[in-house]
Amino acid sequence: MLSDVEQVYADAVQDYWRVRRKQKDAQAKAGKIIDAGNRSEVTGGQHMDSLVNVVRALLVDAGLRDEHIRLKRRLELPGYFRSEKCWDLLAVVDGTLLVAIEFKAIAGSFGNNMNNRSEEAIGSANDFWTAYRESLFGTGGAPRPLLGFLFLLKDCAAVHKPVRNKEPYFKVDPAFSKVSYCTRALLLLQRLRMERLYDTVCLTLSTDEDPTSISYPTPDLNFLQFAASLEAHISGYLKGRA
Repeated sequence: MLSDVEQVYADAVQDYWRVRRKQKDAQAKAGKIIDAGNRSEVTGGQHMDSLVNVVRALLVDAGLRDEHIRLKRRLELPGYFRSEKCWDLLAVVDGTLLVAIEFKAIAGSFGNNMNNRSEEAIGSANDFWTAYRESLFGTGGAPRPLLGFLFLLKDCAAVHKPVRNKEPYFKVDPAFSKVSYCTRALLLLQRLRMERLYDTVCLTLSTDEDPTSISYPTPDLNFLQFAASLEAHISGYLKGRA
């Protein structure tokens, strides 16, 4: 694994916030209408590049070559309920899909965005594994690919306040009763992994300050374990080919 992986990741998270601020400032200077819900900071693209590149470096460190890793293009995989989906990072070796990873972040409009990110994560994973079951990623005894989800949540007062549920007919799962958006995100990722919809997940809380402050709601969702899962998966594949 990369030496000092936690510091490398922290630097990437810091760069994420710098890119967001730069994009927002550029829109303001150009006289464009500022998008609602902090969208002005992300509609310019490239805000996730630093995080994606850290994972690319981990995969190379684990033994893959750069040409095996897709970052900017050729990121489409077939779906079962739709024709295709564009993932954020893929690792494909000799026609074998090894890794697919989704990167998501929320920095504002927490209520709407949390629901949207949850629906996307659940739906994308179900589509992915059904496509895999139907051999749409190839046949011939290929190993089960690793599906990963990295989620970055802005650390601020709004994400730690208890949120009221709407229950016009039935009570929600007690685990979601009077909890914050942070806890909702924690439950989402833990349950996604528990149900094997994703093999490895990471939930990072981060302030948008410079320098940023990074924390994890629980150690089993930190970036170090996320990186270790990737390394173990690639190492197991390469050993099987030796």
